[in-house]
Amino acid sequence: MLDKLKEIEQRYNELSDLLADPKIVQDHSRYSEIAREHSNLEELIEPYKSLKGTLEEIEENEALLNEPDPEMKAMVRDELESLREKVREIEHALKLLLMPKDPNDDKDVILEIRAGTGGEEAGLFAADLFRMYTRYAEGKGWNIEILSVNETGIGGFKEVIAGIKGKGAYSRFKFESGVHRVQRVPETEASGRIHTSAVTVAVLPEAEEVDVHIEPTDLRIDTYRASGAGGQHVNKTESAVRITHIPTGIVVSCQDEKSQHKNKAKGMRVLRSRILRKYQEDHDEAIASQRRSQVGTGDRSERIRTYNYPQGRVTDHRINLTLHKLPQILEGNIDDLIDELTTRSHAEALGHTGS
Repeated sequence: MLDKLKEIEQRYNELSDLLADPKIVQDHSRYSEIAREHSNLEELIEPYKSLKGTLEEIEENEALLNEPDPEMKAMVRDELESLREKVREIEHALKLLLMPKDPNDDKDVILEIRAGTGGEEAGLFAADLFRMYTRYAEGKGWNIEILSVNETGIGGFKEVIAGIKGKGAYSRFKFESGVHRVQRVPETEASGRIHTSAVTVAVLPEAEEVDVHIEPTDLRIDTYRASGAGGQHVNKTESAVRITHIPTGIVVSCQDEKSQHKNKAKGMRVLRSRILRKYQEDHDEAIASQRRSQVGTGDRSERIRTYNYPQGRVTDHRINLTLHKLPQILEGNIDDLIDELTTRSHAEALGHTGS
């Protein structure tokens, strides 16, 4: 690791010199490229400098162990123990920083929530989850836009699809994909019996046009009249759009805007992200042995979490973590869950690389 860090420091210094070169400063494109690489390496430099300084202190203290004074030796041994612990902490932090990053982490998110088993109660819980994620995103200062929604008529959702824009949005949302189970007494249940319902969540990194090239000839676009709950027409024109990507068979429908053009634009955002997800899943399946781990990030059939209302607890089954603060979590305070999932994922990645 130290050899790799020396190379990174050398490259960082080279980039620092280039950023001070007047010729580079005048070339905006080149300057931006160098500045981006320089910024990416910067987070490694400070801990590396701290590591080097601590190793030098250890070397100096080890030389003092030859002193004849017993009290001095005892003090030096205590200091060495503290310094070696500091080295272990810095090395662990550096290993995490040196790990290959998920290329999607900085992307925006397409969030899809669908009611599963449980009828109306599942639809109501889908709405609760969407509110939870909305509160969480708002707390981060991220922008949320509903792309498509299919309501149940009693305040629930059969399906809701939203775009979430914000730096690092995917890195925080990616562990939410899977089946979310709720255990609670429905308001309509007179006997007080607990019902179990399920909601499926899918988190997709939002794909840009450069990420997924779609040939116009690969699309079949159908238009139809948008309709609301109970079959009432939202409008009398064929503004709703259904887009089929023929090579993959992926179908996206959007009817929430009065403009056919806007519905098509929203539909294409969802379609690109679903196609990107499919391509990535196909690739992942080909190298599944390298990827399968306890902490999943994309299996929508995997039961990942249970929300138990009578006991006021939330349990994440992937990491056997239970938190007894259901009301706070439903208000969007999910950082504790996400932080723990991220930490476990990093630990497993370090284990797989033998670090």
